[in-house]
Amino acid sequence: MIKLTTTQLWVHDQDEALEFYTKRLGWEVASDVTVPEMGNFRWLAVSPPGQDIAITLMAIPGPPVMDAQTAGQVRDLMGKGYAGTVFLTTDDCRKAYEELSARGVEFTEEPTEQPYGLDAAFHDPSGNSFRIAERRLMPGETGTRTGAVAAG
Repeated sequence: MIKLTTTQLWVHDQDEALEFYTKRLGWEVASDVTVPEMGNFRWLAVSPPGQDIAITLMAIPGPPVMDAQTAGQVRDLMGKGYAGTVFLTTDDCRKAYEELSARGVEFTEEPTEQPYGLDAAFHDPSGNSFRIAERRLMPGETGTRTGAVAAG
């Protein structure tokens, strides 16, 4: 069986991202290792508490990994919130919104009723987009409201 364990987001500043994810979102450090043999490459990963999945907060590399033009394009897409979206689920979207807002998370959308449930949105300091939803099944869906759903 293959399992998803880690995914990656580009970040402008790993220390700023680390503070946001641990202090504001309340996540844990899953790994923080610097590898001198790879030009002091830093593998920094965070995880929601008690979950077996992590997000690696990856600094945008320079040459030879990524040329300056490509790095600029990645930064531009991130700044616009178009470098990807992380979808989170919760049993109580309004409560999560209030708790995260109290910790300084600035939401771009307050909890709003959608066909799939109650949903809110925010960005991390690098511009990465997040949606947090209190899911409910839509007509024709099977599965659970927080897990994978399939058309039935």
